[in-house]
Amino acid sequence: MSTVVELDPYDVPGQDEAREQAGAKARQARETEESDVQWLMSSKRGRRIVWRLLEQAGVFRSSFSEKPTIMAYQEGCRHFGTHILSLVHNYCPELYPAMLKEHTDGKRSRTE
Repeated sequence: MSTVVELDPYDVPGQDEAREQAGAKARQARETEESDVQWLMSSKRGRRIVWRLLEQAGVFRSSFSEKPTIMAYQEGCRHFGTHILSLVHNYCPELYPAMLKEHTDGKRSRTE
């Protein structure tokens, strides 16, 4: 939930301070998000969780359906999944190939 702050249009220093505080909060949020994603991707268990989320969201399959409401729902799920994938690629791209290899190796061992 976002709070609306009333700023005096004639209080330029106050506006600058409010902008700096908003920037600091946004930076802190990004740093926390980056740290969280790196932590999650740092273990095999975390990478399995991320892979399951990507699969369940339908990132690796088409969201096409002849029914527009179903397609809209599937595309919404896919959008969430691509957001998760972009976090991985932005914050720890070196771990994506490891996740892919672990998934592929896991599929092979289940079918053999």
